[in-house]
Amino acid sequence: MQAFEIADLIARQASSGKPYLEFLKHPSLSVGLYVLPAGGEDTQQPHTEDEVYYVVSGRGMFTHADEERPVQAGSILYVAANVEHRFHSITETLNIIVFFAPAEYSNRAP
Repeated sequence: MQAFEIADLIARQASSGKPYLEFLKHPSLSVGLYVLPAGGEDTQQPHTEDEVYYVVSGRGMFTHADEERPVQAGSILYVAANVEHRFHSITETLNIIVFFAPAEYSNRAP
């Protein structure tokens, strides 16, 4: 078994200087912590794998294709592979757990 504490992950992500910290990776699944500060910009591109986002804390908006919705602590979002999406209008720092299935970049062309 592997176990993680969100406070530890947030500290690791902050010290990395990068918005995304992958902390679990297996061929069928990868999981990471994505942090976007208030007023920040989400520059991600569509991924080649399905994703699930779980918003641990914060507030903002999420655009998925042509649909838009507010997100906050407790929001869970599913995004199919290759669909345009992004977080925006972030009013409180978003701490988001991201699940990729299969693991992130598994389906990316070489």
